[in-house]
Amino acid sequence: MNMKLVIVVPCYNEEEVLNETKQRLLCVLDKLKSDGGISEGMVLFVDDGSKDRTWQMIEAFAGDSPMVGGLKLSGNRGHQYALHAGLKWASEHSDASVSIDADLQDDVNAIYEMVNEYHKGNDIVFGVRKERKTDTFFKRTTALAFYKLMNALGGKVIYNHADFRLMSRRAMLAMMKYPESNLFLRGIAASVGYPSTCVYYNRSERFAGESKYPLNKMLAFAIEGITSFSVKPLRLISYLGIIFILVAIGVIIYALYEHFTGNTIEGWTSLLVSMWFIGGSILLACGVTGEYIGKVYLEVKQRPKYFVEKKVNV
Repeated sequence: MNMKLVIVVPCYNEEEVLNETKQRLLCVLDKLKSDGGISEGMVLFVDDGSKDRTWQMIEAFAGDSPMVGGLKLSGNRGHQYALHAGLKWASEHSDASVSIDADLQDDVNAIYEMVNEYHKGNDIVFGVRKERKTDTFFKRTTALAFYKLMNALGGKVIYNHADFRLMSRRAMLAMMKYPESNLFLRGIAASVGYPSTCVYYNRSERFAGESKYPLNKMLAFAIEGITSFSVKPLRLISYLGIIFILVAIGVIIYALYEHFTGNTIEGWTSLLVSMWFIGGSILLACGVTGEYIGKVYLEVKQRPKYFVEKKVNV
């Protein structure tokens, strides 16, 4: 089969796991070539400004094998930007790409089925987790809430899909036409609209090292996804404002009635609770509005998403 496949692997401080990742992915490419699924293959590591030996290891891998290449970003821009840089290169030099994290939690054997689905005519093949048994209760619950909230707000996301997927060249080129600086690639991939399907797999524990997505980064990523693909939070603020106005009118009518009937209005407690509730709601509304204003501010400056500092074998 005359097809070149690039496996894009964003990396940040992954020296503990990188050698094993390289070996497993090269084995996948070798088997695909021997089975006739692809004619050429490459593993493209994208170093997102690592502070450990990640880039030195990538250079060594590239020196040992022509099937390994690397891009090094000029600084730590974040997982989505590193992945975007790899997909941009792959869109210009391959027929299809598979994006996968370096931690080996995603099942590399699912790539075989992804390639088969590509040959059946699917431009995008989403890797979807069968279950979340390896996650903590907190992470499992918050992930479920995130996907449900995204879909409720109108954002297109595939449940239990992260960034493990295959994309054809035309799907990657379509993704590159999205000009925004605030990247939420799993949402963009689901919005492209070309023929797609899902491949299901079991997610493993991390092979080595520590997770690069602590709670604060997960929360920031969730906010990024919601505000990048939905304006419904702004609409909800409007609805909330209408509700408060109606409640306020009701309270005014009640207060006037009590006044004219000669009853003393007590209620320091209710007044205090109302002030705190309304004040908190106003601050929340300002915060949500500020998120969108901040995104507009970043977008209108049209600054480059990232710079590639070094390349090897590409």
